[in-house]
Amino acid sequence: MSNQKDINNAKKAAGIAAADLVQEGMIVGLGTGSTVAYFIPRLGERCQEGLNISAVASSIPSYEQAKSEGIPLININSRTSLDLTVDGADEIDQKKRMIKGGGGALFREKIIAGMSKELVVIVDEEKLVNHLGRFPLAVEISSFAYLATLAKLEELGYPGPLRKDQSGEIYLSENGNYLVDVKLQYPCMNPEHDDEQIQSLPGVIETGFFFNMAGRVIIGFHDGHFEILP
Repeated sequence: MSNQKDINNAKKAAGIAAADLVQEGMIVGLGTGSTVAYFIPRLGERCQEGLNISAVASSIPSYEQAKSEGIPLININSRTSLDLTVDGADEIDQKKRMIKGGGGALFREKIIAGMSKELVVIVDEEKLVNHLGRFPLAVEISSFAYLATLAKLEELGYPGPLRKDQSGEIYLSENGNYLVDVKLQYPCMNPEHDDEQIQSLPGVIETGFFFNMAGRVIIGFHDGHFEILP
């Protein structure tokens, strides 16, 4: 069984490799999560070395980290497209279908991914799966009539608790919405169908399923090396 040091080595390898893909003049989307947290410092180093880029962040933590690393940040509404976005995943299968949202920024992550000419996904080797569904699916829902939405999700076969913060209070997304951590039936054989069913409910804002978005996938391994899947 891998230890946290091995996992961190893998995440760091993937994050550094992704930063080295960024080219002069690019407008870069910054994802969110523990692997992206290794990407941002290396990108900051490259900026200090003279790389001229601009970036937009998908979350407050990524924004604050990028700012502290000296990465030039611009307002998301100043652009309609991005050259490259780098983001992680909670799970990714062989078809590059992903579950994301463990960090709570799925709505903004999906918007930024959709704006990008390429989404580079960075993961440690343990995030590669044959089937999605072991990791809970984050579903962002409106706080308005949220109990009704929870009940409807359960009726459809997608039960799950509201996410809570460390103090036990209801976790708020960066848009002020609630998150449900849906327990999928494993193996999830038809995630597209599950996504369609969940998104059919009026109270649902977005899900953590990401389809047809990933470009290159950088996999970091416990021994510190990485591989890039085209």
